[in-house]
Amino acid sequence: MAHSKSVVCIHQRPLIVFASPGRYVQGPGATHELGREMQRLGLQGRVLIIAAGTARRELASIWQAVLPPVGIEPIVEAFAGECSNAEIERLVQLAKQLNCNAVIGAGGGKVSDTARAVADELNLPVVITPTLASTDSPCSALSVIYNSGGSVEGFRFYNRHPLLVLVDTEVVARAPKRQLVGGIGDALATWFEARTVRESCSTTVVGGLPSRTGTALAKLCCEILLADGPAACAAVEAKATTPALERVVEANNLLSGLGFESGGLAVAHAVHNGISEIEGSHCHIHGEKVAFGLLTQLVLEGKPQSEINEIYRYQQAVGLPICLAQVGVDANSDEQLNRIAERSVIPGESSHNEPFPVSAAAVSAALRAADQWGRRLL
Repeated sequence: MAHSKSVVCIHQRPLIVFASPGRYVQGPGATHELGREMQRLGLQGRVLIIAAGTARRELASIWQAVLPPVGIEPIVEAFAGECSNAEIERLVQLAKQLNCNAVIGAGGGKVSDTARAVADELNLPVVITPTLASTDSPCSALSVIYNSGGSVEGFRFYNRHPLLVLVDTEVVARAPKRQLVGGIGDALATWFEARTVRESCSTTVVGGLPSRTGTALAKLCCEILLADGPAACAAVEAKATTPALERVVEANNLLSGLGFESGGLAVAHAVHNGISEIEGSHCHIHGEKVAFGLLTQLVLEGKPQSEINEIYRYQQAVGLPICLAQVGVDANSDEQLNRIAERSVIPGESSHNEPFPVSAAAVSAALRAADQWGRRLL
């Protein structure tokens, strides 16, 4: 993830920055409140809804029932599946032709990334309605851009956050368990990366030093996941909304989103970007790759073995990867490991937020060691 290193200077120190979406709403059946929530924010007229398959199947009838009565005309367009420059441009042109007043992204992380990009291109407000709790993307003001092959191509950063994030936990509870587990993997790294950024006095993706609020939210996120993760996974297996699931959905979406933006990123997400270069990893979701990136970060940082063991055991318990084979990487391939490591340390990458210089050789060694320990546990 791109970043800018802080300048250590008494008279020219970056400001502390905390950023967030305008409003966050979560709970069972929350979709039925979408019209009233948008009306509260002054949104009216024609709205482009970029929707993944699950969103169209489960929510389209509700949109048609709750949006027109408050003066909103929903135009539902199917998401093509990848947050790419081509898909963003296609949807920008469609929104222009339809003369839309706002954009809604309904689906997973790539849908919300795409909706934010489209809205930014047109200077329109954006609303995010996640159907999964699979990433911390919904609350952020950035998008990860992929190429047609599934590799990370770059990032877009925006001046505005979503005006509204609305999460219907009844829909989340019916989603595949793997999606919730992936969200746990993405969110679990939040505290460990934010801790590193605070130690190194680096800047965050919102352009300032990490706030104590952002760091505290990142820690709270981790505490909730460690306490409630297994119970939330059981709730999704039963397709039931429970207090544990509500807490984990909030952690995955809101706390992790606020924590990573205003707390900072480090090696875990940089390794994700490196792993995404490997073709075998493309069938694995974002949070699974971040989860192995977290293990790599803890090994690279030389954290106490007791802490490392706790995270290995937790990830194994909830079904997150603990070795490279589980994210589609051949641990015996020097070419693949070197490729991951080199991508992880390109200029501007979040690996350079560590409080020490990070080289490709160091990342490669940490990848091998993290994988070996995970294989022993398996």
